[in-house]
Amino acid sequence: MRDTLKTYIICLIITCLYCSCSRKHSATSPQRATITAEFNADSAFAFLKTQVDFGPRTPGSEAHDKCVEYLATTLSRYADTVTIQRGTTTRYDGKQINISNIIASFNRNARRRVMLSAHYDSRPWADQDQDNKQWNTPIDGANDGASGVAVLLEIARQLAIKNTDYGIDIFMWDAEDCGTPQFDQQHANNDSWCLGTQYWIKNKHLRNYEAQYGILLDMVGATDAQFLMEYYSVQNASSLVNALWNTAAELGYGQRFIKRKTHPITDDHYYLNMAGIPTIDIIHYDDNGFCKQWHTTNDNISSISRETMHCVGHTVLHYLYNN
Repeated sequence: MRDTLKTYIICLIITCLYCSCSRKHSATSPQRATITAEFNADSAFAFLKTQVDFGPRTPGSEAHDKCVEYLATTLSRYADTVTIQRGTTTRYDGKQINISNIIASFNRNARRRVMLSAHYDSRPWADQDQDNKQWNTPIDGANDGASGVAVLLEIARQLAIKNTDYGIDIFMWDAEDCGTPQFDQQHANNDSWCLGTQYWIKNKHLRNYEAQYGILLDMVGATDAQFLMEYYSVQNASSLVNALWNTAAELGYGQRFIKRKTHPITDDHYYLNMAGIPTIDIIHYDDNGFCKQWHTTNDNISSISRETMHCVGHTVLHYLYNN
């Protein structure tokens, strides 16, 4: 009985010392401070306006070529390297088109890499316009195209000021919006969308390129935009979806980022997920479908909200800095 009591007392002393040390360690261990993200909506809007001022950026047009030069030149001010991947692909109707994907790399020697992307091309047809006489009119693509690119350009500008400790690659996709128009369903082809992304997957700019995850921005500028949790995003990267939507809520943007799942959308992220890069799509799609200007001549600069772009850009940049 005496030996048992002695052993008990020794164990009690050791336990008290351990708890004391644990409390001391816990009290003195530094916690990682939250990094403040600065996102300038006026700067993003200026990036958007420059694109729209070129005119519709349809593949093969002068406006498209000017936009490629502008994006590459602008990104070269901020990134370590900028690559223009040029190639040829086939449109839904068999027409060959020249395309240019633009890739900007930050912290290029880091092994851990994250992909951010958006498409910059404009749809060649306003095939959702109420006036069928407008169906063959190329759209400005202020929201569907320029808005996602503008947000990424502002993120690039901020990364040049305050970079992350891991690598970030910004991809500007071409020919995303050349999919089969609704008035020509005899050539219907489910894979006629996202041609620039499909080309890159088969011809990566770096043979062994890998990214831990990807974030795609599409139609992130409309005044009334809301962003639901897209099906393929949740299916392939649910933890990332939850983290981004929680970040938005913490920053006060819960009215924009709605925590509810929605339908599958064929967008660049669909092909990136199939290629093994878990990618989510932050895209304007709500209970009424896509934004009301979608694939119409009304997708112009008058439909753009600085506030919406700020909500998206601030959320993404804050997440990048603190995760």
